Amino acid sequence: MILPAALILSLAACSSVRETQPDHTATEQLLFSTAADRAAAKLSLTVPDGAKVFVDGNATDGSMQAKYLLSAIRDQVLRRGGRLVDDKGQADMAVEPRIGAMSVDRNTTLYGIPDYGIPIPLAGEVKTPELALYKRDIQQGVIKLAVTSYDPKTGALIQAADPVYGFAHTTERALLFFIYWTRNDLAPDAAADGWVNRV
Repeated sequence: MILPAALILSLAACSSVRETQPDHTATEQLLFSTAADRAAAKLSLTVPDGAKVFVDGNATDGSMQAKYLLSAIRDQVLRRGGRLVDDKGQADMAVEPRIGAMSVDRNTTLYGIPDYGIPIPLAGEVKTPELALYKRDIQQGVIKLAVTSYDPKTGALIQAADPVYGFAHTTERALLFFIYWTRNDLAPDAAADGWVNRV
């Protein structure tokens, strides 16, 4: 009787984590921003030293992720000797980014019993915990980015940079119900790999 009772108690001792209030979890936001930094750093964008540069964001969707990517591009312009201006008419060069992909892919493999809801009359639904003999949950941030620079006064092409890609990932594994570990390339310190979703 001791073993079944212990099993029941261990299964009942589950926890719930509220990951986010915004549209995206902190992990998803880090996947976006890390991939954005890596894509922007790969741009083969030539900026004449001291040139006044206008970065045009009209082709983006205005989301938080797109705004961060535009800021990463502006950072690269400054690092390459350009000077940012807000007025396109005053610029020596306009840079127009185009985003071919900006999302998070997810792939989950589970050997065990997934969580599911049990309808209870007059009480709604009770959620059962997931029981994983083995689980692997991979999330990968993917960004495809290209930019075209042109003379804002004449509209003539200055440079068309080839598309670049930025990736970031986090992988969480579970073994025998209670053993969890995480690997990612988001943390600045490799020794802190397990910080994501682990407090």
